[in-house]
Amino acid sequence: MSYQVDENGYYGEFGGQYVPELLMPNIVELTDRYLEIIEAPEFQRRFQGFLRDYVGRPSPLYFAERTSDKVGYQVYFKREDLNHTGAHKINNAIGQALLAQKLGKRRIIAETGAGQHGVATATACARLGLDCVIYMGEVDIQRQAPNVKRMKMLGATVIPATSGSKTLKDATNEAMRDWIANPEDTHYIIGSVVGPHPFPDMVARFQSVIGAELKEQLGEKIGRDYPDSIVACVGGGSNAIGIFFHYLDEPRAKLIAVEAAGEGLTSGKSAATTALGKKGVLHGSTTLFMQTADGQVEEAHSVSAGLDYPGVGPQHAHLFSTGRVFFASVTDEDALCAAKECAQLEGIIPALESAHALSYLKVLKNDSDHVTVLNLSGRGDKDMETYMLHGLDQKDA
Repeated sequence: MSYQVDENGYYGEFGGQYVPELLMPNIVELTDRYLEIIEAPEFQRRFQGFLRDYVGRPSPLYFAERTSDKVGYQVYFKREDLNHTGAHKINNAIGQALLAQKLGKRRIIAETGAGQHGVATATACARLGLDCVIYMGEVDIQRQAPNVKRMKMLGATVIPATSGSKTLKDATNEAMRDWIANPEDTHYIIGSVVGPHPFPDMVARFQSVIGAELKEQLGEKIGRDYPDSIVACVGGGSNAIGIFFHYLDEPRAKLIAVEAAGEGLTSGKSAATTALGKKGVLHGSTTLFMQTADGQVEEAHSVSAGLDYPGVGPQHAHLFSTGRVFFASVTDEDALCAAKECAQLEGIIPALESAHALSYLKVLKNDSDHVTVLNLSGRGDKDMETYMLHGLDQKDA
């Protein structure tokens, strides 16, 4: 079975290109040219040079000794939080910005939830001299204020999305509308493995550097290039697909994706797509997303802005439906507890998104020789206000 996209832009029954007619020329141009451009030796030399000298790759593979002692098996963190801008998002932002230059596009738009993709896109645009417009839900602007300030300092224009739940879904809608209105000079840097083909495949390829590095690093640390399991959080799913990419055909590695259960699966305030969603068309592709009884998009909820999305990318939908990836979910409360525990055990304050994956470590029951790699997708600077709101800055009695 293939877990990669086929020639028609589908992963099994998921994927495709469901976009307004006005956008089809852009989508066709991308589809026809993206592989030719990004696989060219000159492009790869420039891209890899940016990853090395600007982003700071490879990101370290860190043995989390105190966490390992607590859970009873070996846990390694892939430290994407140490990248320039503080998350994995910069890998894709740099790649797509370089691609936009090759396509002759001088104006960049993007959507963002937690703000990390917005910051990464604004950073890439500043470095390459491109105009940058970021759409962000009004609610997320309030709860991720430090990242908004960073985007503006980097020269980006931040436009609030004021419809719907005023979060990531709505920011994506607004970015799509902008692209429809400005198809000639604008490239849309989608931040996750969502949207119409070729975006899910393109983003996955740029993020696959995470898994490629991991194979080499594991060989040095444990003498084999695969772990027994890999755990990553999933909203749209770019950090997860980045670390899973080179292990999809490696049956010895169990792949675990952790979604946001919010206040609980039956609470009506959740973002656990694979548990609650069904098949439909969302943001340009057939995928799984949470729907009301009449097929409308159901509002998602998570304490984490980056996981507050009602769907998953089409490749993740395929991986779920085939059983290649096991999908679990973690509540707001458990994620918050895991963030504090990581801070006090390892001296690492994780992003709230990553904290969902961290929380799931205690659910896994493995023997002491079992090796798990957790993708620590981002750092928690942006979430300090939320952490303080929930009392995580208070010393335990």
